[in-house]
Amino acid sequence: MVRYWRRTRPPHIVSHPSPLGHPELMPDTPALPPTLTTERLVLRAFTADDAPATQEYVSSWELASTTAAIPHPYPAGAAKAWIDTHPARHAGGEAVILAVTLRDSGELVGSIELRISAGHRRGDLGYWTGPPHWGRGYATEAADALVRWAFRELGLHRVFAAAFSRNPASSAVLRKVGMRHEGTLRSHVPRWGVLEDLEVYGILAEEMPAGEKS
Repeated sequence: MVRYWRRTRPPHIVSHPSPLGHPELMPDTPALPPTLTTERLVLRAFTADDAPATQEYVSSWELASTTAAIPHPYPAGAAKAWIDTHPARHAGGEAVILAVTLRDSGELVGSIELRISAGHRRGDLGYWTGPPHWGRGYATEAADALVRWAFRELGLHRVFAAAFSRNPASSAVLRKVGMRHEGTLRSHVPRWGVLEDLEVYGILAEEMPAGEKS
């Protein structure tokens, strides 16, 4: 999951032109997603070259079990098919979906997505990190950058996210980017025969802390 932040541009986040061609958000933006650069990461559009690593990561039961929607087993070719949907979703103003890569090597380590509700000026944050890269703060750093960008460039008022109650690491990411715990949705999501509780977090534009998180 991911969070949001201030209108002033933090010194270490480089924002390139945004992607969502949605008139309520950005009247004159190109139909391409942004590229965001942080201290350790580059968040950029997925390409077909990212499909093998994506397929490997999300095929892991370890990762899939922390999400509400990734199937397991993960079908062959599904990562490429998923990446192929991104341009239309960007062009329609539906979402911003970015590959999370290491700044020094370009290695793909995860994904982050903000689903946009333009009329309500809000975004729904989601993310995953490949298991080999867990525990290094990449999700926090990526979420911080994307939430800040969304508040600044899209003019959103609110960003929110949800995590399984049994996944405290994801809840910790949301808190670190400044989100507040807003409640628990009990038995809210059926997942592999279990009704899972969800912890809901949110942040308003004026609540975004100054400075980046890592």
